[in-house]
Amino acid sequence: MTRHLSTFIRPENVVLSHRVETAQQVITLLAGKLQMGGFVHPGFAQAVCARERDMPTGLPLSDEFAVAVPHTDPEHVLRPTIALATLAHPVAFGSMDDPDMFVPVHVVFLLALQDKDAQIGVLQAIGEVLQDEARARLLWQAQTPQQALALLP
Repeated sequence: MTRHLSTFIRPENVVLSHRVETAQQVITLLAGKLQMGGFVHPGFAQAVCARERDMPTGLPLSDEFAVAVPHTDPEHVLRPTIALATLAHPVAFGSMDDPDMFVPVHVVFLLALQDKDAQIGVLQAIGEVLQDEARARLLWQAQTPQQALALLP
C-alpha cells in the first residue's frame, strides 16, 4: 500500500519562496537539508545534479509553469524522504519530454528513495498534483510548510 506523499515530506525539509538562479542551486540547497538530517550520503547532491544533466525531470504544466522531480540512485540514500521547494522566481530545468528544451520550474520535489515500488507510488502521487494545475499553483503560493503539505495527496 502506498503512503500519502505528505508522509514522506517533513516540514523541516520544505523551503518556500526561495530565490535561486539555477537548478543546481536548488538541488544543492535541498540535498544539504537532507544530508544535515541524516537522510542521504554526502555525494547525494552531486549524483542528483549529474543525473539531472543526463535525464532531466522538468515537467511542464503550461507554457509558463513547471514542476521538477530530480532524484538519483538508491545507494546515495540512507533513509527515504522527499524535500520540497517552491521558488520565488522560476528556474530553468531540462524538460523530461525533450532534454534540449528548458522549462520554467516553480516547484521542486527532490526524491531520496530506496525502493522502486515506493518511487512508483510517489511519482503517481506527484502526477496527481500535476494533473491539477490550480493545486500545483496553490502549492507554489503556500506560505507555511503545513499549508504546502496539506495540498499534497
